[in-house]
Amino acid sequence: MDPRCVDYLVTEAERLAFERDGFFVLEDVLPDDLVEELIPAVDAADAEYRRAENIEPDKRTNLLDFIGKDDIFLELLDWYKTIPKVWGLMNWNINLYHSHMIVTPPAGPGKSLEQDGLGLGWHQDSGRLNMDFETDPRPMVSLKVAFFLSDASEPGRGNFTAVPGSQRSNTFPGEDRKQMPESAVQASVPKGGAVIFDRRVWHSSSNNYWDEPRRTLFYGYSYRWLRPRDDMTVGHYMDRSDPVRQQLLGASPSGGHGYTSPKPEDVPLRGWIEEHLGEEAVVR
Repeated sequence: MDPRCVDYLVTEAERLAFERDGFFVLEDVLPDDLVEELIPAVDAADAEYRRAENIEPDKRTNLLDFIGKDDIFLELLDWYKTIPKVWGLMNWNINLYHSHMIVTPPAGPGKSLEQDGLGLGWHQDSGRLNMDFETDPRPMVSLKVAFFLSDASEPGRGNFTAVPGSQRSNTFPGEDRKQMPESAVQASVPKGGAVIFDRRVWHSSSNNYWDEPRRTLFYGYSYRWLRPRDDMTVGHYMDRSDPVRQQLLGASPSGGHGYTSPKPEDVPLRGWIEEHLGEEAVVR
């Protein structure tokens, strides 16, 4: 794993923002040259998906399990500016359990935010988790890192839209899940930036009234004992991945028992943190 991770640990301000709002924005996460490598890979995967599902060019797509479709996507799995934030907010017993890619084309001529609205659909992530857990609020269990490959620094560009603090309640803080609650915000995320968010925060995609597609890659990290949310077709990456990356891809060398009672070989991330940051940095 990249040793530069030690320079990008979650800050106290980020931790407080995550606990208070349920998300925070990171700027300057991806260099321009990497973004330019990622865009054609996204466009190719999106075009293939649209053909297979007969999706019209102007419609939003949500492609699950994109992680295995191009080697370039693997680079963001343990990106040195984001993975330390993930383990800092959760702990070392984590893996990728879900990946999805949303492409939101421009709304087109004659469409505007004033006329057509934001195209919202408020939700909390993870489906049955929101019915099977009985507590209020429910446990976090997972979070996502959303990498923005297009500029969403102004409203109306397909922004990540959320209600700050709503992760503390199971109940949607509004009357209509297609309308904007008074306390909701459209996050301002520049090209190459990212949003890290709690799966429980009430959030939504939104319409794109800019002149470029909004391309966003979502990497969902959970505790290792949670079942994957998509097919996770990542087996072809295992042999060329280091032990930490193998853990993040779902490996458990000691077998199924190692997901809930991990041995050291199951969680090399724990050993990496201890080696590079000291025993006191190992949470739980």
